[in-house]
Amino acid sequence: MLVLMISYTYTFGQHEEHHHEDEGHLHGVVYDMGPNSEKIPLPGANVYWAGTTIGTATGKDGTFHLDRHEHGNLPLVVSFVGFKNDTVMVSEDQKSIEIELNMNNTLKEVVIANKAPGGFISRIDPIQTFHITSAELEKAACCNLSESFQTNASVDVSYSDAVSGAKQIRLLGLAGKYSQIQMENIPNLRGLANTYGLGYVPGPWMESIQVSKGTASVKNGYESITGQVNVEYKKPDDSEKLYINGYVNNDARVEGNFNTAIKLNDKWSTMLFGHVENLSRKIDHNGDDFIDNPLVKQYHVFNRWKYDDHKNVHAQFGFKVLQEDRQGGQVNYIDSELRVPDNGYGIGIRTDRFEAFSKAAYIFDGRPGTNIAFINSFIHHFQKSYFGLNNYDARENNYYGNLMFQTYLGNTNHQLTSGISYVMDNYEEYLNDSAFSRKESVPGVFSEYTFTLPDKMTLLLGLRADFHNIYGTFFTPRLHFKYNLTEKTIFRTSAGKGYRTPNVIAENTYILATSRNIRILDDPEMEEAWNYGLNLTQYFDVYGKELALNVDYYRTDFVNQMIIDRDFSAREVLIYNLDGKSFSNSYQVEAQYELIERLDVTAAFRYNDVRMTIDENIRRQPFVNRYKGLVTLSYATNLNKWQFDFTSQFNGDSRIPSTNDNPVEYQMKTSSPAYTILNAQITRNFKKWEIYLGGENLTNYRQEDPIIASDDPFGKYFDSSMIWGPVSGIKIYAGFRFAIN
Repeated sequence: MLVLMISYTYTFGQHEEHHHEDEGHLHGVVYDMGPNSEKIPLPGANVYWAGTTIGTATGKDGTFHLDRHEHGNLPLVVSFVGFKNDTVMVSEDQKSIEIELNMNNTLKEVVIANKAPGGFISRIDPIQTFHITSAELEKAACCNLSESFQTNASVDVSYSDAVSGAKQIRLLGLAGKYSQIQMENIPNLRGLANTYGLGYVPGPWMESIQVSKGTASVKNGYESITGQVNVEYKKPDDSEKLYINGYVNNDARVEGNFNTAIKLNDKWSTMLFGHVENLSRKIDHNGDDFIDNPLVKQYHVFNRWKYDDHKNVHAQFGFKVLQEDRQGGQVNYIDSELRVPDNGYGIGIRTDRFEAFSKAAYIFDGRPGTNIAFINSFIHHFQKSYFGLNNYDARENNYYGNLMFQTYLGNTNHQLTSGISYVMDNYEEYLNDSAFSRKESVPGVFSEYTFTLPDKMTLLLGLRADFHNIYGTFFTPRLHFKYNLTEKTIFRTSAGKGYRTPNVIAENTYILATSRNIRILDDPEMEEAWNYGLNLTQYFDVYGKELALNVDYYRTDFVNQMIIDRDFSAREVLIYNLDGKSFSNSYQVEAQYELIERLDVTAAFRYNDVRMTIDENIRRQPFVNRYKGLVTLSYATNLNKWQFDFTSQFNGDSRIPSTNDNPVEYQMKTSSPAYTILNAQITRNFKKWEIYLGGENLTNYRQEDPIIASDDPFGKYFDSSMIWGPVSGIKIYAGFRFAIN
């Protein structure tokens, strides 16, 4: 028997029962009533208001909470794998309600359904969105955001070069700069943070990640072209009282994380996060005299506050402070001495970053789904760096503001969200003896209409206009459509446009770790592209269990793009605006199934066809794998005392830019081989403790000779940017998690 307990209590830090009435929120827990009448929490159950696209999924302890006034007396829908959906009315004077969901199949399936998948595709969102829960994040080391996609088939993560440790994501076959990365729906990790920013988000701080494909909502701006990655941090009213995490690997990388939540009173709560990271051991496994991983020291603090008057006003604000030093290069390089060839080749990157944000919403009485919200964000980012004899210093100040009003037209099936936004970016960059500065000021207006037929169809239409002080006025139309063909068949389609301002140096600092000359042939124009997508999700009953099958196709067509041409010459990089075609086709099929009791299996395959006009010829974009396969196995013993996770990634070949004009000993092949990466982890769970032991790249696969002319780093052939595979070999790690809930 599945029971949903809902009360009007709203708790901070713990999920305890209180006996005062709280009309501002619905707070509940979803659990399975076991054979001995024990309550087994069900993480991943969908809870949402009928007729809207607003809902949530239960956390790993089966709990959830939703704003109440915002939705009035709309029916509440609860769904979970293996059970039929149920809809209940929650009246204003009810204090609690129990819902028993009818099983689709036999009693045996109730036991099987106890273990929900850690990653799943939302059944209610009109935009195809894959949710990565905290349970999924804990299946791998997940030290930061760049390491959070090992079990995800849609997102690729690769190194930008062989010396700095910079990583980038790829979505739909295109670089991460074409995806919008957000922190709790606030744009982030853009501009100067694009290169190293994935390492600024500690994994243990994250509550969940949502990965959506295609253009996103116009409410979040005009920059999303291929998709959106939204990170949700832990919240002070729904998190551990105390959480501590420790990690160490065989390269002597050590990390420590903590977070603590404090309820100050009935309206105020706060949360403090801390992160320390250190890697100080120089390792050169391949014998090229360059260390495989840069030395890194990072300190990061995050403090967030939440105010809730349980009536009309909800507010959050907080700040982060980060300091990071990373050093790479040759083993014998000494950072404290002069940067001359006799001292060896070195790389040093110092980053100081400050962030502050605020969110405030007023919810109107007596009108469901009507509210006004104001979001603000300020970021100061300073980077002082050198790459061999190249110096690159940069400073960015960014402000983001968004004022939104949401209401309904006629009835709650017709929702309208309108607002105004403002983005300011102020850049100062210094490359050797050259200085560059740019100030962008972009006010904008937007409106988004959502039409919903409950449990059947959702249509989302959006349009925004932005007024750029450099590039003028431009319009961003977007459409998303979801239709439930049957109870188990969901069809989605999307189309829309996206824009972004290229940051030529900041986004391509890997070029500085080469001896190539940089030639900028054109003044950069704004990048502009259309994206179209089709998605079909089908749920089958196979031997009494549910098989989830997802098939999608997305195409991106660039109107303009900044081309980084490494094919013209092995000793030059040409940078110019697109003159011709540039497009990406991405096809993917993914299946999730519980093969036997408590053994979850995910299998996926993706094919990428990414081409652009380079030197008047349409060629495959370099360093994009033609295909990717993924198989993950996750098995938990009874009562989740032990968990075993295994991931295999099959990476197809990619094109390597021509090096034919180099001497023979410094030439590379024109394509990379296909290769396989294997990862595994074992976790032992106790009442308050978890300990884990894992391995990455268990086959010890590495790209041979990743650095061209590593024996002559100050010569004219040196190039550390020709990376298509892993730089370092096998990694063994261990760690622990301690939580007081």
